[in-house]
This record gives sequence, structure tokens and C-alpha cells, in this order.
Amino acid sequence: MLYTYYDYLDLPPGASAARIEAAYQTIKQRLDARTDETLVRLIHEAHALLSDPDQRHVYDEELERSAAEADAELKALLDDQASKPRTRRVQDVPTPLLAAIRAWAA
Repeated sequence: MLYTYYDYLDLPPGASAARIEAAYQTIKQRLDARTDETLVRLIHEAHALLSDPDQRHVYDEELERSAAEADAELKALLDDQASKPRTRRVQDVPTPLLAAIRAWAA
């Protein structure tokens, strides 16, 4: 999931009903004829879903489940990387230091 309905209304999860309504009204005032039709639809969908307490509760649970799955996937990837032996690489020597070493050695 790239964006949540909270993102479309520029709100943090857990925002109050009053903040949801205020954000929706503010965004609605900024919309004009040049605004992408898909974005307008998503903003209206976000307001409709987040304004309904039952739908919002189900949506919030889905967001939490998705976040937990993403965290578990990231942890597994990081644990897998940590278990593999690392190949050490020599850093490039900065040019001014390399020039100084060459001058000293000459």
C-alpha cells in the first residue's frame, strides 16, 4: 500500500472526527477543475470511510495488519543478511591523501 486514506486527507492515524471533517473541508476548498479526477475520488472515498466509525475501525485494523507483515518481512530480510558472511572492501583513498602519500614516497 503506497498511500493510506489518512495520507489523502493529510492526517495522522487516530485523528478525531472533527479533524477529519476540517481536513476534508480544507482540501475540498483547494480542489479545482484542474485537479486529477482520480485524486478527487480518493479524497472523497477517504472522507466517507474515515467518517464512519465502524468502517474506520476495520480499516485501521487492516493498516495495523499490513504494517505488522511489513515489519516481519523486513526483520526476516535483515536477519538473513546478518547471518551471511560479509565481504570486506577497501575504501577508495581520497585523492588529496593519495597525492600526499605519493609525494612523501618520492
